[in-house]
Amino acid sequence: MVTLNLDKIFNPKSVAIIGASDKEGSVGYAIVKNFTELGYAGKVYFVNLRKPEILGVKTYQKIEQIPESVDLAIIATPAKTVPDVVEECGRAGVKGVIIVSAGFKETGAEGRALEDKILEVKKKYGMRVIGPNCIGIIRPRTNLNATFVDKMPKPGKVAFISQSGALGSAILDWAIHENIGFSNFVSVGSMIDVDFGDLIDYFGTDPKTKSILMYAEGITDARKFMSAARHFARTKPIIVVKAGKFSESAKAAASHTGSLSGEDAIYDAAFKRAGVVRVEEIEDLFNAAEVLGTQPLPRGPNLAVITNAGGPGVMATDALIAKGGKLAKLNRKTMDALNSVLPPFWSKGNPIDVLGDAGAEQYKTAVEACLNDENIDGILIIFTQQAVSKAIEVAQTIVELVKSKTYQNKTILTSFMGYGAVQEANSILNANNIPTYSTPENAIKTYMYMYQYQRNLELIYQTPEERPVDAAPPKRPIMAILRNAATENRELLTEDEAKRLLDYYNFPVVKTEVANTAEEAVAFAHQIGYPVVLKILSPQIVHKTDAGGVMLDLNSDTDIKQAFDIIIHRAKKYSPKAQILGVTVQPMISRKGYEIIIGGKTDPLFGPVILFGMGGVGVELFKDYSIALPPLNTTLIRKMMEETKVYQLLKGYRNVPPANLKLLEETIGLFSQLLIDFPQIKEIDVNPLLINEKEACILDARIKVDKSKVFKKFEPHEHLVISPYPKKYETQWKLKNGQEVLLRPIKPEDEPMWLEMFQSFSEESIRYRFFQLLKDTPHEVRVRYCNIDYDREIAIVAELSEENHKKILGVGRLSIELDGKTGELAFIIGDQWQGQGLGSKIVDYVLEIAKEMGVETVYAIMLPDNQRALNLTKKMGFKLEYLSDGTVKGVLDLKEEVRNDKCPETLAKTEKKETFVAEKQEKDAQPEAEVTSL
Repeated sequence: MVTLNLDKIFNPKSVAIIGASDKEGSVGYAIVKNFTELGYAGKVYFVNLRKPEILGVKTYQKIEQIPESVDLAIIATPAKTVPDVVEECGRAGVKGVIIVSAGFKETGAEGRALEDKILEVKKKYGMRVIGPNCIGIIRPRTNLNATFVDKMPKPGKVAFISQSGALGSAILDWAIHENIGFSNFVSVGSMIDVDFGDLIDYFGTDPKTKSILMYAEGITDARKFMSAARHFARTKPIIVVKAGKFSESAKAAASHTGSLSGEDAIYDAAFKRAGVVRVEEIEDLFNAAEVLGTQPLPRGPNLAVITNAGGPGVMATDALIAKGGKLAKLNRKTMDALNSVLPPFWSKGNPIDVLGDAGAEQYKTAVEACLNDENIDGILIIFTQQAVSKAIEVAQTIVELVKSKTYQNKTILTSFMGYGAVQEANSILNANNIPTYSTPENAIKTYMYMYQYQRNLELIYQTPEERPVDAAPPKRPIMAILRNAATENRELLTEDEAKRLLDYYNFPVVKTEVANTAEEAVAFAHQIGYPVVLKILSPQIVHKTDAGGVMLDLNSDTDIKQAFDIIIHRAKKYSPKAQILGVTVQPMISRKGYEIIIGGKTDPLFGPVILFGMGGVGVELFKDYSIALPPLNTTLIRKMMEETKVYQLLKGYRNVPPANLKLLEETIGLFSQLLIDFPQIKEIDVNPLLINEKEACILDARIKVDKSKVFKKFEPHEHLVISPYPKKYETQWKLKNGQEVLLRPIKPEDEPMWLEMFQSFSEESIRYRFFQLLKDTPHEVRVRYCNIDYDREIAIVAELSEENHKKILGVGRLSIELDGKTGELAFIIGDQWQGQGLGSKIVDYVLEIAKEMGVETVYAIMLPDNQRALNLTKKMGFKLEYLSDGTVKGVLDLKEEVRNDKCPETLAKTEKKETFVAEKQEKDAQPEAEVTSL
C-alpha cells in the first residue's frame, strides 16, 4: 500500500545513509551529523564503499550487507551511481528512498535517462522515492532530520512542502527565528515519484498536521493533486505560493482563448476549484495558516474598520477595495450605539474613526456594536499609540469581548501599530488567538485570503452530473469534421466547419453559407436576405479582421460582387501562400445586445479549461475574463460569470435591458459538455456570442484540432482532472414490499436527508456502523460523508420518494485506498427498512462498481456480535478473520471474480451487455438474509 510506504519515509524505525562520510563540508557528513546529534531514536546504518567506519561507527559497503531490514535509505552518491544503488535498496527490501543527489533531468537528456532507470526500479520493487535533487525531510516531533541542513525547527502543526531546496533551507532559518513550528518539512525536488498530491494525501490524515503550506513551481499529476486537495481542503487549509506567474507560451496561440488563458490563470482556476488558498508571498503562507487555525471564516467580503487614526483607516480601505473586498454598511442600530458614546466628530460611517483620544471604553462600544451588526462579516481593529491612549487596556478589552460565546462567529483581526506598549498589547492578543499585524494592509490581505478560502470551499461542494448518453447530441457528424481536418493535415477548421460543428451540438449559430464565386455569394445573399456580411474563408487566415477579410452591411448584388473581389485581393496580399476557399455569407445581425466570448482549450496539465468574458474585437485589449475547469453546473457557471466586469453589464446597465442570463448559463453549460465529449478539440473561440434579453446567436467561431488525438480512443472523462457525478450508476430497484427505490451515488446536497436517516437509527445500528454510540454528527462530518470524490470513493444510497418527500433508506460505501487496488466496505440500512432485501442489494451493487473501478481486494471490519453482517459478507464470498482487537475482518478477492468473468462461458454471456450499468438485474430481490449495518 502506498500509505505504508510513505510511513517508511516519515516514520522509519531504521535508516541507512548511502554515501555517508566523515569529511567535513560534504553532504554525506552533514546527514550523518544530523542523525548522530539530534536525538533520532531509530537505528542508523552508514554505507560507504571505501571506509570501514565513520565517526567510530561500523560502515557497510552495500546496503544488502546490513543484517537487519531498513525502512528508509537516504542516497547521497553521484547521480550516475544512483540507479544501481536504488536497485540494491530494492533487493534489500527497502520501501522508502530519499535521493538528495543532483545531476538528473536538470542537466539534460542523460540525466533524464537516469531518472527513467530509477522509476523502473521503483516500480519493480514497489518503493516510494522523494527527490532527486532535494534536501530531504524533517519531522521535528521524532527528531528525524533526513536532510543535509543543520537546522531543527520546533514541533508544530504546519506541514511545509517546498519544490525549491534553497528556498526550503531559507524558510527553516526564518521559521526558527520567528519561533514557528512544523509537523513536517519536505523538500520534494524533481518529484519523479512522491509529489504534492501524495503528500497532501499523507498529511491530510496526519492528526498532528492542521494545515498544509506549499511552495510550488509546477504540479506533475494534476488529477491526483486535485483529488487530494478537494478531499482534504474541507478540514485542513491548503495554502500555496505558486512561482512563475508569467509565461511566453501564449505567443504561439491560435485563438484569443489560447492567448488569454496562460499557465498562471489556469493554476488560479484549479486552486479555486480544489479549495486551495493561493497567496502572494512566503510570509503570507504563515499568516494565513495562523489565522485559519484560530478565527472563523468570514461569511462575506464586508469588513468594518475601527481605528483611532484617519490615515491608517484610509490605507485599510484602499487595500480592501483593491483586493475585491467591501466596506460594510453600518445598520441603524450600530449607528445609534456609536452616536451615543463616541464624540460628535467621529467619522459617522465605516471606517469607524473613534478619534485619537479614544480609550478602552470607546473601542469596546465600537467593537460590540459591529459584532452585533448582521451587515458586518469581519472586523479590523486598528490602534496607533497616541498621547493618552492605552494599548494594553484596549487589547484586554478586545480579548474579553471575543471570549464571549455570543461573538465567536465573526472574524476579528487587529493591527496595533508601533512599539513599546503596543508590543505588549500584541502579545496579549496573540496569546488569546487574536491575530495582529504590523500594518493594516497585511491584515486586509489576510482577511481576503480567508474570504477566498471560504469561497473556494463552496466550489468543492459543486459536483456536476455527467450527461446521459441518450441526452447528448449526435457525435458522428462532429467526429467526421474533425477527422476530415486531420486527414488533410490541418489543425484549424474553417469558419464553415467550426459553425457546422457547433450547430450539430445544438448551439445557436448564425446561418452561414460558403461561396466560391461572386455569383454564388449573390445567390446566397438572396436566400438569406439583405443586408449580409462577407468573410474570407481560408484555413491559414485565423484573424480575418486583421487581413481586411470582413465586410459588413452589404445591401445589393453590386455591393456583394465588389466586396467579394476586395476580400479575395486583400487576403492574397495579407498571406500570399494561404489557401483561399472563397467567402462565407451570413445575415447582418443587429448588434443590439452584449458581445461575449466563450472559449476553451486543452491545457497539457489540467486538461480542458473554459474562458468567459467580454467579447468582440477588443477581447485581448480589455482582458476582462475568468477561467474555470469543467465539468460545470449552474452554480459554478454563475460564479465564473460574477468574476468579470461584463457581468455587471449583463445584469442591465442604465437603459439597456439585461441579457437572458438563464440562456447564457445554458449555453456555457453546453460548451462545458462539448469539451468533455470531445478531447480532440485543442482550442476553441466563440467570439462574439451576441446575447440580448431574448436570444443568443454565435456570429463567429474558431476551432483548432489536436491531430494526434482525433483517431485515439478515450475512456470516459480520462482527460478531466475532476470527475463528474457518475449518473450511469443510477438504477431503479424494488423492495420486497413492492416499493420502488432509486439506487444512486450520493450527492453533496443529500446532507439533510443523510441527517434525517442518521436520526432514525437505533443505538444498535449506530454501534454496528460507527463502533461507538453517537448522539449527533456535526456539519463537518455530514459534509465528509455526502461530498465525496468519485475517483477515490463511491457511496450508493437508496432513495425513496413518498408524497413529495424524499428520504434515504440506507447507504453502502466503498473507500478506495491510495494504491487504487484496495477498498474498505461499510454500509447501514435504516431500522424500519431492514428485512426488505436492501442490504444485500446495496452490497452487491457496490461490489460490482468496485470491480469496474479496478479494485482487486475489498475488506470490511465488523463487530463480532453483528451476526447479520457476518452472514451477509460470508454469503458474498468474504473470508472472515477474528482479530486481536475484538473485531472481525472480512476480505473478498475481486481479482478471482474478474478472472472468472473472463472465462469463455462468461464472456459469451456478457458480450451482449454494453456496460455494467445496463445489466440492472434484480437477482437479489429475494435475498437469503438481511443485514442491519456494518
